[in-house]
Amino acid sequence: MQIWVDADACPKVIKEILFRAAERAGVMTTLVANQPLHTPPSRFIKSIRVSAGFDVADNEIVQRLSAGDLVITADIPLASEVIEKQAHALNPRGEFYSEDNIKQRLGMRDFMEELRGSGVVTGGPASLSQRDRMNFANELDRFLTKHANTRK
Repeated sequence: MQIWVDADACPKVIKEILFRAAERAGVMTTLVANQPLHTPPSRFIKSIRVSAGFDVADNEIVQRLSAGDLVITADIPLASEVIEKQAHALNPRGEFYSEDNIKQRLGMRDFMEELRGSGVVTGGPASLSQRDRMNFANELDRFLTKHANTRK
């Protein structure tokens, strides 16, 4: 089991939580982005830089991940592909995407995109709060504890 991070839009504070967790749990964590990334020196943390372009980083993650891996992303279409590959998807607010909720989330995403396309100002997501950070750290910790025996 390893962790894949959709790193282009991942908040810095979430990356820092992931870096600490990778070291503590000894889990390979790979950040994928289309820009250079700074990662701490670690045998458990690496980054992959992909070319710029629509969904290039997402496609790289989907191509490389295995069933049981964990992907950190707020990208709902990417999360859907992750779930289809029998892997796990967690967003930076500490919410897991699942077979039970992904269709609803995709539908809401598409609806909001249609509204924006027709000129309706919908605003963006709320800032990442301290509670969101704690939720993320707690869910990540629970996941790593539960999947400890499947680590490579």
